Formats: sequence, structure tokens, C-alpha cells
Amino acid sequence: MKFTKQQWQWIFYDWANSGYGIIVVTAVLPVYFKAVASGAGVSAANSTAYWGYANGFGTLIISLLAPLLGAMADYPHAKRRWLNLFTWLGILLTLGLALVPSKAWQWLLIVYIGTAIGYSGGNLFYDGFLTDVATNQEMDRVSSTGYGMGYLGGVLAFIIFLVVQLSNGFGGRLSSYGVAKFSFWLAAIWWVLFAWPLLRHGHQRYSVPAVQNSLLDSLRRLKQTVLHLRKYRQLTWFLIAYFFYIDGVDTIFTMATAIGKDLGVQTTTLMIVLLVVQLIAFPCSILYGWLADRYSPRKILIVGICIYLFIAVYALRLQTLRDFWILAILVGTSQGGVQALSRSYFGRLVPKNASSEFFGFYNILGKFSAILGPVLVGVVTQWTGKSTIGAASLSILFIVGLVIFARLPKIK
Repeated sequence: MKFTKQQWQWIFYDWANSGYGIIVVTAVLPVYFKAVASGAGVSAANSTAYWGYANGFGTLIISLLAPLLGAMADYPHAKRRWLNLFTWLGILLTLGLALVPSKAWQWLLIVYIGTAIGYSGGNLFYDGFLTDVATNQEMDRVSSTGYGMGYLGGVLAFIIFLVVQLSNGFGGRLSSYGVAKFSFWLAAIWWVLFAWPLLRHGHQRYSVPAVQNSLLDSLRRLKQTVLHLRKYRQLTWFLIAYFFYIDGVDTIFTMATAIGKDLGVQTTTLMIVLLVVQLIAFPCSILYGWLADRYSPRKILIVGICIYLFIAVYALRLQTLRDFWILAILVGTSQGGVQALSRSYFGRLVPKNASSEFFGFYNILGKFSAILGPVLVGVVTQWTGKSTIGAASLSILFIVGLVIFARLPKIK
């Protein structure tokens, strides 16, 4: 399949903001924040708690606003404006992280919350653009290529950061704090550089009729959608299935580091594993799109959920570094593919002129699903004393999601 210029612009937005995801959120800022907080006299336990509160607060804000923001973006020419607003918010505040004084840990958290809102809000409108850049027949390949290129872009940005880190900040020219601040500049520049084509030229094909008061009309449309969800029976049941299985997918990735530490895996090895998972996810995400195009997205999604069910069960035998590598490689083969095909499958079900509104519901369920899985793992781990059994308990989520999804009728 040959992609159009508009589709490439959309695909490279995922490449653009993945640098923020892997550098700022995953690798650098958590460590940098704890160092800054410690230098200001904050205990390790309190700084960890504050970091968790900041992540939860940012997620909660954008999750609650997602359906309304999506509804407001469905008016003519509004989607690109909203995409620009939240993307530039994320980019400018990511630059702002480098400007926060080294002892102002409170301001560091506040600015980070702003970047997280910009990042998540931008992704909401980016997802909503999928129906504008691809037909139903093209969605699987376009969506999966977006995820694949996102993984590759994130890895390349992360490698640049690693070169600077391993060279001791350009041969000692930067302190450890300076290297961290350099990473924030790198993530922001990477983001704006590759997102610019979509921000500048993104074209909205579908929309609802223009009105004088878009806020009040959006609230009215949102209320009608909620009251008439029975009209979208297949879409509603898919969202329920998605809530369960994507919870398991996200939890396995976010808890992998903690489980690896319990197994005695060194931090350096964990960083290498993270890079390898991202590199494997790049071609495998694209492969999922090709397989969905050949055999149907429904069948390939079921295969992906079954692979994750096997991963959860396999966690019971985690004992050695070799076992951990096997689990990590399996995650890399299917993480991006399951996420990409879920997005394109949902894109087929939504009304095209209200895609952003419906992707708002899609995003809110994706965000709130991140609560159930970690709690389940935590409770079972404390109850049994073994994190491997806690990870295996996620099989419940995959089974529930698989049963519901498998009972959905085929898309005609």
C-alpha cells in the first residue's frame, strides 16, 4: 500500500511525540525529579508519592475532558486548531522543564502536569484525524504504521540522549542536571520538527454543521450520544472489551520494570531491554497491519489478545533473566499491533463526522483502564508475596476482554 502525503504527515506525528514519551516520561524526568526533590530535602517516599499524584492528576484532567473536547473538535476546521493548541502546550512546557530552577521541585511537577495534558490532548485529536486521512480499508495499515514509526522515532531520539549521557555530557561540558535539561530540549525539538507537517497542513474531511455556540452545542451532542448509546451497540460492547484487554496490555508494560527488579535484573539491563522491545515493536506493528489487511483486523486482534494471555500465564514461571527476555520479546511483538488495530477497528465503527467525540470516549476508557490493572497486580502480589503471580492475575482481564470481543458480530 502506498501512503498519501496526508497519511505520511499523520504517521510522523506519532514519530514526533514518541521522543517525549520515552525520554521525558519514562527514562529521564522520574530520575531527575527524585534527584531535585532529594536535594531540596524531600524524602524518597514522599517524592515517589508526589510523582504518582502528578501523573494521576494530569491523566484525570484530560480523561474527564476528552469527550467534550472531542465533540468541540468535530466542527468544520476545528480539529487542527485543537491539535495545534494542545501540541504547542506540550512542546513549550517541555522546553519549560529545562528552565525550572534545580531546587524548585514543586514547579517541576506543575510544569510536568502541563506537558502531560498537552501530550494526551494532542493524541486525542491525532487519533480523531485517522478517519480523515484513511478510508475504512486503509485504516489498519495506516494506524499500525503510525505506531511502528512511533516506536522507531522514540528509539532514535533515545539513542541521541544515550550518546550524550554516556559521553558524560559532551565530554564533561554538561553536569548530570545539564544532561537531563538537554534531554528536555531534545524531546521538544524532536516533537515540533516532525509534528509540523500535520500541524500546518492537516485537513479535516468530515465535520458536523457549524453553529454559533460550539460549547453549548457540544454539550447537547454529548448528552444525546450518552442517552442513545444503545444505537451504537457494537461500538459500546467493543469499548467494554477494549477497557479490559488494553488494561492488561498497559499494565504489563508499566509493571515490567518493577517485576524485573524483583528478579534481580540490573538497571542497565532493564534499559537495554526497553530499547530492544521498542525496536521489535517497530516492524511487528507494521506486520500486524499487513496481516489485518490480508486476514481481517478481527482475527489478528484476537491473535494479539491471545498472545498477551499467554504472556500473563508465562509470568508464573519467571525465574531467570532468560525468562524475562522471552517475556519482553513477546511484549514487543504484539504491544504496538494490538494498540494500532484497536484504534483502526474503533475508527471503522464511529460516525465519521463525529470521530473526535467518539475517540474522546475511546481515550477516556484507555486512561481509566490504567487503574484496574495495577491495583489488581498490587493486591495479588501483596496477598501471595510474589510479583510473578500478581502479573499472572492479569490473565483475568485478557479472558474477559477476549470473550466479549469474540462475541461481537463481524464488521460488514
